[in-house]
Amino acid sequence: TIAELAVVHQDPRQAQAAIDAALTALHQVERLMTRFRDDSDVGRANLSAARGPVTVSESTAAVLNEALRYASGSDGRFDPCLGRAVSLWDVGNRTSPPDLDAFRLFAGQRLYRHLDVDLWRGAHVVRFDDPGVAIDLGAIAKGFGVDRAVEALRDWGITSALVNVGGDLYALGSSEDGDDWMVGVRSPHDPASLAAKLRLSDRAVATSGDYQQYFETGDRRYHHLLDTRTGAPHATRGASITVAANTCMAADAASTAVFGAPTADAEEMLRRVALGAEVVHST
Repeated sequence: TIAELAVVHQDPRQAQAAIDAALTALHQVERLMTRFRDDSDVGRANLSAARGPVTVSESTAAVLNEALRYASGSDGRFDPCLGRAVSLWDVGNRTSPPDLDAFRLFAGQRLYRHLDVDLWRGAHVVRFDDPGVAIDLGAIAKGFGVDRAVEALRDWGITSALVNVGGDLYALGSSEDGDDWMVGVRSPHDPASLAAKLRLSDRAVATSGDYQQYFETGDRRYHHLLDTRTGAPHATRGASITVAANTCMAADAASTAVFGAPTADAEEMLRRVALGAEVVHST
């Protein structure tokens, strides 16, 4: 994932120091919450939490608790415990879908109910009571990382900046000309064009779409956004949804939770789990 940061400040040295601090914050979230390293909090939990409590950082525990809140509030449409299903589909490397019996094992399982986040002997710990659980925070931790990067910029006295990490974006203050930041939403049908333009100030947006990580077989596109009811990717082609929220973590999780849902259902879901969030564009 590419991180892009733009800072407006009269002192280039202070601006660069603030950017360095923001990048450090992003790297810290990556080290704690990636599922691709066995020594991260998530990696250690996935290796051992089915056998006993695994200690995690306060930040990881906070993100896990927020993920569980979205899972419960979305009636399981958002599930941070589908890491095994995500690995099974592996859309970045596959050219054909896995066996039907393999992914159906995850259909409607609501695996988030088998993740426990608790305090044990003064430490934050996680436990799994189902061996099918594997944490994947790809739909929420990136947004959290953006929020932490914005906090770091503010700590350095920055009041105008843009932080964009793979489409999860926070617009801090105003742009260099004093107006709201202008943010483009990429068209899912044409990567070179924009589907919408948004004006933002002190607000986050995140887009979930089926056009970046996928493979195609016949007339079906298999992408990385799984429908928890079937254990397979949502049956879409050229679809995206953009959610604006007060924090990037909320926008990130909410855009995943409502992807593929009818507009009325999406709006009702956001009212339950993401106060202040709204769908600002969908295709």
